[in-house]
Amino acid sequence: MTTTNRLLKILVALLFIGTLAAFFALGGQRYLTLDTLQQNRDALLQFTQQHYWQALLMAVAVYTAATAISVPGAVLLSLATGFLFGRWVGTGVIVISATSGAALVFLAARYLFADAMRAKLGGKLRDMSEGFARDAFSYLLFLRLVPLFPFWLVNLAPAFTGIRLSTYVAATAIGIIPGAFVFANLGQSLGRIQSTAQLVSPETLAALALLGVLALVPVLAKKLMRQKAGKESS
Repeated sequence: MTTTNRLLKILVALLFIGTLAAFFALGGQRYLTLDTLQQNRDALLQFTQQHYWQALLMAVAVYTAATAISVPGAVLLSLATGFLFGRWVGTGVIVISATSGAALVFLAARYLFADAMRAKLGGKLRDMSEGFARDAFSYLLFLRLVPLFPFWLVNLAPAFTGIRLSTYVAATAIGIIPGAFVFANLGQSLGRIQSTAQLVSPETLAALALLGVLALVPVLAKKLMRQKAGKESS
């Protein structure tokens, strides 16, 4: 590794770490609460109505940055986006912003840590990477649709595999559409929401789980076809 490359990696790492540290040091977490959002709903709505395109660009920038540095509060940002821009535009803003932020995390993690991880884990990572890469779109789509793991972890882990950026972006964008629509739609009833615990019903979770299972159907079909082909050739 050249000195220039090493310095660039240090700068990129400091940018992510410094931004996240500044967020907490300046008390940013105090603003990402349901109470704060409800208390300022009228002022936010008035600003959006008077400066629509400026507010739209600000929403995309804030949501993208929050996703990129893995700030806790995606649910609140999604609700606010749905409240300010409606279910359809809000869904678009969430999908574009979350996908862009996830892509930044993916690129940074691959640039900073992928070589070191491959050198440390060797064959284990290569085997896992090859298995994931064969059906990367379906696997990642499942992980996006079914909220089994934290969003930041699903953003980060694929960077250490052989998945292409284009596949990662496509699966991420498609996979988060259902959840984005749910929260953008809920954002329109912001005044009636008293707790984040009441946001997602068991029926919604079950529907997302079913979509996740359907995403794995191509993987299972390929495995069955390979097994059948193996039996016929033996």
